Amino acid sequence: MKKLILILILLPSFFLSGCVLYSTGKTEVGVRTVKFSLFGEKGVEDKIYPPGSTTIFLPFINDWNTFDTKLQNLEMTAEVRRGDRNTKDDVLFKTIDGNDISLDLIIAYRIDPKMAPYILQNVASSDKELRDKVVRTVARSKPRDIFGELTTEEFYISDRRREKADLVKETMQKILGPYGIIVEKVLTKDYRFVADYQRAIEDKKIADQMAEKNKSAQHAALEEYRKELEAAKGEVNKVIADADGVFKKAKIEADAYYAQQQYLADAITAEGKAEARGIEQMNKALAGSGGETMVKLQVAEALQGKKILLLPMSEGGMNLKTTNINDLINVMGVKSLSAQKQETTQKQETTQKQETTQKQ
Repeated sequence: MKKLILILILLPSFFLSGCVLYSTGKTEVGVRTVKFSLFGEKGVEDKIYPPGSTTIFLPFINDWNTFDTKLQNLEMTAEVRRGDRNTKDDVLFKTIDGNDISLDLIIAYRIDPKMAPYILQNVASSDKELRDKVVRTVARSKPRDIFGELTTEEFYISDRRREKADLVKETMQKILGPYGIIVEKVLTKDYRFVADYQRAIEDKKIADQMAEKNKSAQHAALEEYRKELEAAKGEVNKVIADADGVFKKAKIEADAYYAQQQYLADAITAEGKAEARGIEQMNKALAGSGGETMVKLQVAEALQGKKILLLPMSEGGMNLKTTNINDLINVMGVKSLSAQKQETTQKQETTQKQETTQKQ
């Protein structure tokens, strides 16, 4: 309020003396040019007046210029009534393999406030002049050279376009930096080929997509085949394992049976050997002095309980050479049976008599 009151008080005296108020916007810096001076130096004053300030100078002998320090965009595009021009303004150039291409570009830049006096004295007197004569001139030339190093196919790769955009930024900064211009960003937007070539490229992209799709289908079929192959291998391994298990089981059973039969054979062999040794020892015993007695003992045991029939063998008796032994046995058997029958009959008669006597 004190400053405002002071200005209101002094303002009439300034107008009466011919002085004029000079101001800067919120993002502007001001530069004074002394056109006539009795005591000081003439020319552009090496001093900047900060944003949002107001200064009083005498007119006619002083000039006043302002430069906007905010971020500005220089847009060059093929769309009419958009960007830096109202006409088609995209950047036209050839790729390294000779195809025509147009590219939409945005150059984001700002002015270095400290270099505003230098810009006024050596480069441009306004923002528009600086934009049209300096920034635009460089932006229409260097990007053509740098983006023209790409092949047609590389334009489809965003990383390659970004690399070239960064290189354009660095190159423009080297050129514009000494003029007090700071290049913040270089952005690429749409790009276009000649219509016939554009269709050919799109057809190729579609063909490439179909090829990739077929490759994916082939890969999926191969993976499915591998999956089925692994399943078949697992089934075969299972069958082999089952067969190996049956074989091992049969082999174990066969080995056990063989061992059992081997033990049985060994036992039979041992028993046979023991029996043979017993017979051998018996033969030795029979061949000795007690052999005859043992034979007689065995004969006696064999005849025990047997019926013995004595036949007369004198000179006037039976002759075994001429006697039919079978007939003799039969005759003896019949007589024996007859005697047994008579004995049985007698026993029955005796029993009947005893029963009759008891009843009486």
